[in-house]
Amino acid sequence: MKALIKVKNVGVMSAELYPEKAPATVENFVSLAKSGFYKGLIFHRVIEGFMIQGGGFDEKFSHKETKAIKGEFAANGFAGNDIAHTRGVLSMARTSDPNSASSQFFVMHRNAPHLDGQYAAFGCVTEGLDVLDTVAEVATGYRGYFADVPLTAVVIEDIEIVD
Repeated sequence: MKALIKVKNVGVMSAELYPEKAPATVENFVSLAKSGFYKGLIFHRVIEGFMIQGGGFDEKFSHKETKAIKGEFAANGFAGNDIAHTRGVLSMARTSDPNSASSQFFVMHRNAPHLDGQYAAFGCVTEGLDVLDTVAEVATGYRGYFADVPLTAVVIEDIEIVD
C-alpha cells in the first residue's frame, strides 16, 4: 500500500506504508487520507536536517482535530514496530502523552535514532525525496508561540492512497 503525498507547487512524495508494523496507525492515516481530511492542511513545522511535520493546521493556522490513537512504539509497550527513524520515514507526531497521536505526521529529513522506539513510524518515502528536500529547505520563522513555521505556506494538496 502506498500514500501519494501531493505538495502544492512542489511535487509528490510516494511512500510505502507498513501495516504489519503499525496496523492501527496505518489504518488511521489511510482512513483520514481517504476521507479528504488532509486536503488543504499544511506542513506547519519544518526543521532542515531533522524533519517536516504536517497534518493538523490549515493555512490560517486553524487546528483541525480528530480522535487520538494508541501509540504503536516500544516505549509505549508495543512490540513489533522496529522501524528506524531514517531519512524518508513517516511517523506520527504526538504530545508527551504516548497515546495522543491523531492526524499529525512527520517525515524524517535526516536520520534521528533518538526517536526510535519513541514514536510510531509507519511508512517510508520511496520516491520524491527531492520534494522532501525542497520542503525541508524553506525559510521558517515564528507564528505566535510556534517556531519553525514556513514563512510561505507549504500546502498538502491531497494524500491519495493506492492499494
